[in-house]
Amino acid sequence: MCKGLSAIPSSCLEKAKGMRVMLTHLTEKPHKHRAQEEKTVHDLESLLNSKSGLQAFRWFLRSEFSEENLAFWLACQDYRSSPETRLAEKASSIYTQFINPDAPQEVNLDSETRDALMCVMDEPATNMFDEAQQRIYCLMAKDSFPRFLRSPYCRSTLRAL
Repeated sequence: MCKGLSAIPSSCLEKAKGMRVMLTHLTEKPHKHRAQEEKTVHDLESLLNSKSGLQAFRWFLRSEFSEENLAFWLACQDYRSSPETRLAEKASSIYTQFINPDAPQEVNLDSETRDALMCVMDEPATNMFDEAQQRIYCLMAKDSFPRFLRSPYCRSTLRAL
């Protein structure tokens, strides 16, 4: 049977109280400097899901003349949520705008991905741009996003948060 706290030596109880005090500090509200640390953009996905972050990233890419990657990624997001009756029209528009070798905003896709898209253009499906979109996302995450993090665009966005 359990005898309660009276069976525990007093030295152990004192140590437990001390630990409780230390652990209580962890559950307190963050201090001002901790709140500042939380105002960082951790990854590209969270940036793209933030209205102000997305806008700042767009301005940054525009300043580097590489806005086409973000425009393509956003067009694919829009395409995926489109009604089936508009898929063919939107697929054609995305292909003409971003994928065609003579496209005004041609994105950097490997020939294998480009050829695969050409083969499915006749039968549009909501997931037809998924691989191409993922490749462009990875390109932005590895190339543009790290430069953005070091830019004044990122710093001004964090100040505004």
